[in-house]
Amino acid sequence: MNPEKIKLTIDGISTEVAEGVTIMQAADQLGIEIPRLCFHPQLSIQGACRICIVEVDGQRNPVASCAFPVANGMNVRTSSPLLRRLRRDIVELLLDNHPQDCQTCERDGHCELQNLAYSLGVRERLFAGERKRFPRDESSPAVIRDPEKCILCGRCVRVCQEVQGVTNLSQQTRGFHNVVAPAHGQSMADSVCIQCGQCINVCPTAAFVEHSCTDAVLEALANPDLHVVVQTAPSIRAALGEGFGYAPGTPVTGKMVTACRMMGFDKVFDTNIGADLTIVEEATEFLARIGKNEKLPLITSCSPGWINFMERFYPELIPNASTCKSPMGMLSTLLKTYYAEKAGIDPKKIYVVAVMPCTAKKFEAARSEHQTPWGVPYTDAVMTTREFIWLAKCLGVNFPHLGDGQFDSPLGVSSGAADIFGATGGVMEAALRTAYEKVTGETLTNLDFNQVRGVSGVKETSLTLKGVTINIAVANGLNNAKYLMNRVLSGEKTYHIIEIMACPGGCVAGGGQPYPPQGMHVLDPELARLRARALYAIDGAKTLRKSHENPEIKQLYAEFLGEPNGHKSHELLHTHYTAKEPRGVR
Repeated sequence: MNPEKIKLTIDGISTEVAEGVTIMQAADQLGIEIPRLCFHPQLSIQGACRICIVEVDGQRNPVASCAFPVANGMNVRTSSPLLRRLRRDIVELLLDNHPQDCQTCERDGHCELQNLAYSLGVRERLFAGERKRFPRDESSPAVIRDPEKCILCGRCVRVCQEVQGVTNLSQQTRGFHNVVAPAHGQSMADSVCIQCGQCINVCPTAAFVEHSCTDAVLEALANPDLHVVVQTAPSIRAALGEGFGYAPGTPVTGKMVTACRMMGFDKVFDTNIGADLTIVEEATEFLARIGKNEKLPLITSCSPGWINFMERFYPELIPNASTCKSPMGMLSTLLKTYYAEKAGIDPKKIYVVAVMPCTAKKFEAARSEHQTPWGVPYTDAVMTTREFIWLAKCLGVNFPHLGDGQFDSPLGVSSGAADIFGATGGVMEAALRTAYEKVTGETLTNLDFNQVRGVSGVKETSLTLKGVTINIAVANGLNNAKYLMNRVLSGEKTYHIIEIMACPGGCVAGGGQPYPPQGMHVLDPELARLRARALYAIDGAKTLRKSHENPEIKQLYAEFLGEPNGHKSHELLHTHYTAKEPRGVR
């Protein structure tokens, strides 16, 4: 049965839409852009900012189009002298309670409040007097909270609760002192924040930004006593181009490598080889657990946001987590051991920079478990994709005109299985390619496990290996992880292996990825699909598509590590996790 169609007129244009559609949605379908600020299409409706007000015949006052449903015969005006004046008044009041540092703000050029002020013709600040004053919270190694730039739109509160299930943020106190903060005014470092950075992605201003390390990287690049190397994560190559005008989903691997060399890095390595190594170690670990029927389901450990979440919300599942370090952690460790030894460089003089899609990687790098024996992190600095884009522009790199460079070796060759790590389901698919051949002894001809592909929140499937059925689950976004974990703990479902990515869509939509181009938004499933499609295309074009067949991985074990899950591998490539306080409420 077809849903009832509603007939209405918007700005003189007659249209029909489904029942239950809001005025804003109806206008969007007609290509009529209504200004908005607190609205986000993937989050609940708050109707707080009132920027999206429209006039409706029969209504005494303008209404918020994001929350007002259409009705038969409705006549709507989205633009009028009254609406323009009211919208300008709102923006002027927001600006007059806002810091006057647009030119030096991290979001300059990417600020929705700034763009609104421009489009509405706000050219001066009209109201003098006291404005809100709050200290800037820089306690977290990953996420900075600047409440003076907060406009109380509530997007960060909603994404933290509705998408990530953390509920770390809320609006506290009232009136002039109203502020978004963790419970009881805690710092971000002392709260249950899991450092995912999705609050940064949805914030329209710079109330949340990543804790930048670009100054430290520039200082290292200028230090002649340091050997500065960089590694780039799988999903970076599928999103980096957006910062230079490329369409979403354009692979730019070769240009990225060349850009790194032009920026002054001594060597450019591929985090993908760390991903291949993770698969070999994790698949070996999984098969050992299956053989002993213990510590199942094995839960992947590549997503630091998920690890933080597990330590605070599901500490009873810590024994189930793979002990493997993340690909970044593995490669950084090898750069200061294996690579240092082969290159004849004092490891204390190697400075490792990792370019990651993820703000939580900054937290991961700073963990005490990932320190060298001489007391510094294996990963000295983590830059997000956004930071890398800025740094490249700062150093005069004309990205679109670059040729294609090649990663340095050793530690520069990778399989297609490693490329797809950046998409939700990619770690699982890479692991299955290796586990299948290890168990059956047969050559896997169809390498595409489409059952675990796609950006849906939860995916489940089963695979039979030599008569044993393996139950598989994949989740992205931590509310979806909660759903899976609760089923495991209740005994409702039995899985053998689970992949969890903290960010919706996986690393391709991580908290450090580029702000989306015009017409798209953060959390847009289509944006995640486009970036993931680029990674699958890179994988499909390679002849080397299985992690365990990577010749540099074989060489690494023969020359240095010994065997997968052996003594030296465990010493260098594995870690442990610990229940954290304060505990999250699930």
